[in-house]
Amino acid sequence: MGIPLGLEHACEHVNALSDEADVVIIGGGIIGVCTAYYLAKQGLKPLLLEKGRVAAEQSARNWGWIRKTARDYAELPIVIEAQQLWEELAEECDTDIGVKRAGVTFLPESEKQLADYEAWQRDFGAVAGTEMLSAVQVRAMFPDAINPWRGAMHTSDDMVAEPFVAVPAIACAAVKLGAVIREGCAVRGLERAGGAVSGVVTEAGAVKTSRVLVAAGAWSSLFLRREGLSIPQLSVRSNVMHTKPMPNFFDGAAGEDNMAFRRRADGGYTMASLGFNELWIGPDAFRALPYYRQLLLGGSFPIKPRFGAPKGWPDSWTTKRNWKLDEESPFERLRVLDPEPNHAALDRMLGKFAERFPSVGKPVEARRWAGMIDAMPDVVPIVDTAPIEGLTICTGMCGHGFGIGPAFGRIMADMIAGREIDHDLSRFALARFDTYAKLELGPDV
Repeated sequence: MGIPLGLEHACEHVNALSDEADVVIIGGGIIGVCTAYYLAKQGLKPLLLEKGRVAAEQSARNWGWIRKTARDYAELPIVIEAQQLWEELAEECDTDIGVKRAGVTFLPESEKQLADYEAWQRDFGAVAGTEMLSAVQVRAMFPDAINPWRGAMHTSDDMVAEPFVAVPAIACAAVKLGAVIREGCAVRGLERAGGAVSGVVTEAGAVKTSRVLVAAGAWSSLFLRREGLSIPQLSVRSNVMHTKPMPNFFDGAAGEDNMAFRRRADGGYTMASLGFNELWIGPDAFRALPYYRQLLLGGSFPIKPRFGAPKGWPDSWTTKRNWKLDEESPFERLRVLDPEPNHAALDRMLGKFAERFPSVGKPVEARRWAGMIDAMPDVVPIVDTAPIEGLTICTGMCGHGFGIGPAFGRIMADMIAGREIDHDLSRFALARFDTYAKLELGPDV
């Protein structure tokens, strides 16, 4: 199975730019694509604009987990809906997107972590269908492992899918319903009339619209800052690889500190260095530091600081924070955020895997990659209308966007269309960052 990571694959969506659109969506990741799909299902004609390629960044670089396990209480009802929507989308797409209820298992690294899992399961296990497994049950699940685990947290009906296949397939389904998608077309900024959105200016010209969604992942903060909106969103690097086909030692998804794995549809495994977060220190990191004090002081946001972000990255010291609408924007200078993976971290993960599963041994690699996860200081996203009339924001998914994406896409479609919202979104309000007040942190599991 080929893995298109960025500009190495040709544009699939090359539609001419229309003069006007019912809604303009900025960003061709899972949130933007699903919003376009559900808007089109309502009979609207959204225009999705992507500076590079659909799903070229984090939405296709993730692990492919669709989990209720260990989710924030406010996200739980939304991800439960998302799992139902994933199964519906699998039927609607012309391509097999690999949706499967394979189960997700959290394996504890310590007694404290096991206790944290037990606490989450007591509070939310009945809603999520999550159970605690005994040491005997874990040994039965991984009979060939050198097993230090005294228990595990397991949700048998959690799901997996193939990110590189799924998001482009949903984009094609949205187009069949009437959505318009254009790749290789960056949005430089908003046009306004009387303080409200009246259109967007792209590198290919202007488009009139009264409704805009910013769902640009790691780039959202940079775009919004030019429009006078500051959000404390940062990006951390996640390192991932996939193996060549290998014996099926485990058919679901599981992880412990520094190691995660998922059985792929092609017979290999997607593997990742779980819990190893790298943050490049730039102007936004300094600006957002007060919001992150709880995570940093509490030790629940372990990061490896890096300095000197590569040229063109959203929080690079040399990236422009302001530009005119008739000037080339940072989004045109770097079409796809394609970080080099941390090879040492992946090597350590492979070594740990080989030690844990000696009968399986060290997997044979097919490819390595990395992605930048858009993170928030309380580990939940912003999903809200903005103080600019006609502007909505859905960003900062904290590594959860792929799994929950269809439901947030459906919610954003309803929000943009002025329909009643059937979930409580107060936890995701933009206004929680109006001051430096203490935040309610997501689960520390």
